Amino acid sequence: MQVKKLLLLGVLCIQAIFTSAQEKKSSLGGQVRTSTGAAIPAATIRLQNSRYGTVTDAQGSYKINDLKPGSYVVHVNAIGFKPEKKEIRLVAGETGTLSFSLEESAEQMETVNVIGRTKAQEVNRQAFNVTAIDATKLYNTTLDISGALDRVAGVRVRESGGVGSNFNLSLNGFSGSRIRYFIDGIPMDNFGSSFQINNIPINIAERVEVYKGVVPMWLGSDALGGAINIVTADRYRNYADVSYSYGSFNTHRSVVNAAATHKNGLTLQLSAFQNYSDNNYKMDILAADIYTGQYNQGKTIRRFNDTYHNETVIANVGVLDKGYADKLLFGITLGQNYKEMQTGARPEAVFGAMHRRGNIIMPALKYKKKDLIPGLDVAVNANYNLGYEQNIDTVNARFDWYGTSKPIGTSGERSRTLAKYKNHNGLGTAMFNYNIDANQSIALSNVYNTFDRTAKDELNPASAENERKKKLNKNVTGLGYSYNVADKWSATAFGKMLYQKAVYGSPQPGLTKFGYGTALTYFLNRNLQFRGSYELSNRLPEAQELFGDLENQEGNPNLKPEGSDNVNLGVIYTFNLNRVHNFSLTANGIYRYARDFIFSRYNLNQTKLVLDNKAGVSTIGGDAELRYAYKNWLSAGATMTYQYLKNLEEYVYDTQTSTYVSSPVYLDQMPNIPYLFGNGDISVFLKDIGKKGNNLSIGYNLLYVHAFWLYWPSLGTASAAQKNEVPQQFAHDVNLVYSMAKGRYNISLEARNITDVALYDNFALQKPGRGFYLNLRYFINKHQFKND
Repeated sequence: MQVKKLLLLGVLCIQAIFTSAQEKKSSLGGQVRTSTGAAIPAATIRLQNSRYGTVTDAQGSYKINDLKPGSYVVHVNAIGFKPEKKEIRLVAGETGTLSFSLEESAEQMETVNVIGRTKAQEVNRQAFNVTAIDATKLYNTTLDISGALDRVAGVRVRESGGVGSNFNLSLNGFSGSRIRYFIDGIPMDNFGSSFQINNIPINIAERVEVYKGVVPMWLGSDALGGAINIVTADRYRNYADVSYSYGSFNTHRSVVNAAATHKNGLTLQLSAFQNYSDNNYKMDILAADIYTGQYNQGKTIRRFNDTYHNETVIANVGVLDKGYADKLLFGITLGQNYKEMQTGARPEAVFGAMHRRGNIIMPALKYKKKDLIPGLDVAVNANYNLGYEQNIDTVNARFDWYGTSKPIGTSGERSRTLAKYKNHNGLGTAMFNYNIDANQSIALSNVYNTFDRTAKDELNPASAENERKKKLNKNVTGLGYSYNVADKWSATAFGKMLYQKAVYGSPQPGLTKFGYGTALTYFLNRNLQFRGSYELSNRLPEAQELFGDLENQEGNPNLKPEGSDNVNLGVIYTFNLNRVHNFSLTANGIYRYARDFIFSRYNLNQTKLVLDNKAGVSTIGGDAELRYAYKNWLSAGATMTYQYLKNLEEYVYDTQTSTYVSSPVYLDQMPNIPYLFGNGDISVFLKDIGKKGNNLSIGYNLLYVHAFWLYWPSLGTASAAQKNEVPQQFAHDVNLVYSMAKGRYNISLEARNITDVALYDNFALQKPGRGFYLNLRYFINKHQFKND
């Protein structure tokens, strides 16, 4: 059936191309950029003495179709830049290309601070509850994507250790697979452990979009609690951006981004990065001697089996700005990772030699075309991961936190294995958007995902579990309608159909779920925006949840689908005083009611996690962000998030009596979930320090997490002092960045957790202490070459 759909799509696309070519009309397209090569969004393109015109998109691109052949004078205007005009002659049946490089207008710069909007700000004006991070402002830091997300209101990234450790992102109380990850709108479900948000450097992205609760239909997923969309940097057609950092715990990070584009449209794009760390930081822990069993309270020890490194290369070759494609790229992602495993799900399980390896070999296709036929925009993507993962546990010994080992039997540290497995992940997406007129559009999306795990273990060749078939096919189809009146109001309504078929040994019954939602926003005036959204959402269990991740999470093939009613209300208010004091306030309220809520618990021997369902869980809360800027040299802000998750499962099944009994934790707050946390930051920007064009910035960041219970609050002892809790935390970071030659050369220094306090995201799994990092970055683009 899928093959038939693809064939039909191909026939329709070919027919549309020929039909369009036969009309013998002309088109005009191009780019509008700054003198340094940065894209200018929302620039106005107007053809003199005609009714034709448009505005540039987020990449600074524009396209005007259905033009009569002939000569035209093209005018370009953008806030903060000098207007420009050029002449061009268009030939019948061909697309003319006309690009502009605008110079900044000093007379308009104060107006830009008030009126002009960045791409991230444009995203924030959507009807959905969304926050966009401008990643370009963080390029001189050593942050990865997860580190940047941890500063967003409503987001908490919980890691079990240092670089490359397991992570779990919480978004307004929802976490795990309720949150979906995308890169340029393409799901990252099949990218493997070599390519995750906590090992992708921030320099890869141009911005990071955080959708809280209701997720736009065009992302095409069964996300239930929100989505993270990493938008990669393609602002420059010819550039090189290289950075290297070194810091505490022998941590090394390198990033290379580059692109070369010929005037005929042929392009080559390259992104490469690596991370390495010994992760040998000190921990305060209750440690026992493996021979005597004696505990030493408050012992400070150093981690010893926690080295991590990964290397990834992403290469794309293809064409841009052609009549048949705005973008047609053939690419491949190659990567590998090595991870030593210091602990299990709890620190009591100490490993001294166990580790895992993995790689990613993923060919990909990306196609995008605006106005394939007048009004119809098409995007098609496909990829397939041929990589593998392997667990290595061959040392027959037990270890303690002192690094001492004790020989034991033949069972390895956990379960003697050399298991090597492939997940055979394939993904195909298609998105069609038809612009009915200037205000209305209708969209259709489809995402198909396939998973087929095969495993071999030379130490356990007769393993029945490895022989058991584990397959999963999932399809998500979405249909949406939008009505938009620019800077006044907009509304979106959409529906989704989800289908999943699993095989665990034998075929399981297929699952079909339906969902729908709507999002609205209204601009009372230029400075005040209201927005609200609702979705009846569903998500189907993921492959790793059903079959396990073969590391610290057991599979649960009996896991039920999860459903939720999500309501979001928000307001954004911006204003300025005397055009020098700029304020922005964003506030959001949320309500969730989840059915068959999927949550993590320890397995029977408490060495791994396993997922299970809870009949009902409600969430109520909100988040707020306040930002202030004085001219262009001071920026400060603060965020705060509160979320209360309540257990609404009144009766539980008692296996001893085979009956349902009243739950002792009914109406309890859900454990092991932070419910109050926030951030604060302040930065000062000093221009022309030492030399004209050299700039210095000094910044400070605060992270606060209130204490929260590890287990159910109503169980255990009555004394709070004797209950297990993840303690209250304050972390302080400072940074200094010196940029030279208008940003070509950059050097930065960072100090993280400068007070060296013990930080925990998960009970007793301590994160790194105080660390210092040096980052060097070099950036150059085509326009800088010309000016040398």
